[in-house]
Amino acid sequence: MAHKKETWKEGMYGDEVREKIVEFAEEGWESIPEDERDMWFSRFKFWGVFHHRSGQESYFMMRLANTNGVLEPGQLRAIGEVARDYADGPVANPEFGDTWIDLTTRQSVQLHWLKLEDIPEIWEKLEAVGVTSRSAGGDTMRNISGCPVAGRDKHEFVDSQAVLDEISSKLRDDDSLANMPRKFNISVTGCREGCAQDSINGIGLEPAEKTIDGQEVRGFNVRVGGGLGGREPRRARSLDVFVEPDNAYDVVRGFVELYFEHGNRENRQKNRSRFFVDEWGTEKIRELLQAEYVDFDLRREGRNLREEYTYNAGRPDADGKHDHVGVHEQNDGNYYVGLSVPIGRLTAAETIALADLAERHGSGAVRLTRRQNPLIMDVPEEELDDLLDAELLETHSPDPSVFTRGAMACTGTEFCSLALTETKARMAATLRWLRANVDLPDDVSQIKMHYSGCTADCGQAMTADIGFQGMRARKNGEMVEALDVGVGGGIGTEPSFVEWIRQRVPADEVPGLLRNLLEAFAAHREEGQTFRQWVDATGEEPLVEFAEPEETDYVDPCLTDAKQSWYPFDEGQSPAPTDAHGKPLSADD
Repeated sequence: MAHKKETWKEGMYGDEVREKIVEFAEEGWESIPEDERDMWFSRFKFWGVFHHRSGQESYFMMRLANTNGVLEPGQLRAIGEVARDYADGPVANPEFGDTWIDLTTRQSVQLHWLKLEDIPEIWEKLEAVGVTSRSAGGDTMRNISGCPVAGRDKHEFVDSQAVLDEISSKLRDDDSLANMPRKFNISVTGCREGCAQDSINGIGLEPAEKTIDGQEVRGFNVRVGGGLGGREPRRARSLDVFVEPDNAYDVVRGFVELYFEHGNRENRQKNRSRFFVDEWGTEKIRELLQAEYVDFDLRREGRNLREEYTYNAGRPDADGKHDHVGVHEQNDGNYYVGLSVPIGRLTAAETIALADLAERHGSGAVRLTRRQNPLIMDVPEEELDDLLDAELLETHSPDPSVFTRGAMACTGTEFCSLALTETKARMAATLRWLRANVDLPDDVSQIKMHYSGCTADCGQAMTADIGFQGMRARKNGEMVEALDVGVGGGIGTEPSFVEWIRQRVPADEVPGLLRNLLEAFAAHREEGQTFRQWVDATGEEPLVEFAEPEETDYVDPCLTDAKQSWYPFDEGQSPAPTDAHGKPLSADD
């Protein structure tokens, strides 16, 4: 029997949902029948419109879609202006204030505290500069990820930007494929570092080379069935297919159609593409793909570049880039400058200032990375010094501390109904405490810490040097927010997922745990050894002993919230639901 969400989607999904969102926006929040809200909110997601969690009724998040993290000149400014004018909630975040944007791990942007009545006007402002929210959420093809400097990378093996653009314009824009069994992730990269993280996508194209008719031809190998979440991560598996850039789109489309037609639509716990590949196996999938979904002979895979992968791979800096932070030369002699935005949150004012810098010192183009960081593109060498002296770069530096540089976090209980803990303000407070209380050897440049508020793992905790997933625990007889702590994850030659060495640690004891663990790393590591390499060499039992939870002078921003309040940073009564101007609609208010 199909899940109820499949019934909802059969009734309406894809492009036609937009008309209903506009209709509800014109009539106001109360026009959505209360007994139909779950159905409509599920449908809204296709257009990137997500209802906030319980207690925040009538407030929405909007996720944008910009393939490969590309923001053309003018687009970031429009996003910042929308945040400034519309993303103003009833309560300020104590760490970030009002009006900000969140950069995501799929190279896109999220806006919060939006009113339903404002959605059409927001769309108008964004779409006027070519920014869309279509297919940014729900059971569809999500934002397509890739190397953010595709076409600009000085050492790129094969240019993937044309392939990314073709997939975006022909596949994600195809409304007949809008209703997938579950969300579906696509990545394409032609770089040597592996920064699109093909191994954790539903289908990933990775750079490869194959001898064809006596000639060395550059293209892509194909992997399928990767993903995180639910404590059941999977590495994408080789489909044993090599494609040249000219027919890469056809193979991706073929697999999407195959999954669309044969994927499980009954059990939502087991119907992501990774479980589909588990069940069918790559050989059966390849045979059906060849027989029914592509009209040319599939070649066997070529020589891949996985041994060169360094992006979030825990390898020494000498091997290559592990992120895009810093100043890097492009293939045209200009430079791109990667800023560090820990946990991916920029205020509206900072967003507009970033757009100003991109226009003043570069081409105006900005690209976003899978590590929640922005890149200012196309900066002439003579503009570098002035750009690096800009005030914004004092806060979001291209040369940050080791802790700031490696930090990522998902949305958390601030807005997400699935999350068990707050994430972003806690991570910001933890980073400050670590910078003040933990010293690492000068040659340690990377400690990747990723925080997910639950096991869905939107913050990619499973692939971190040190990963956190939100839990709950009792401390002194009181329910508190807690974290599971894992170590040793990463994406590289062969992806590794964290080993959970401590469970349900009260949040205020996690910084002390980190200090104990990192001091042990500093004391026992071999010269030049990265944290990931040290974890692999040390073994689980000593790591558990090193990672001793400890109370310190760290003050947690919301230790006892445990999802009981309508907003983690407010003890008062929720004003929700509100009208278009933020005025409470409840008679009790």
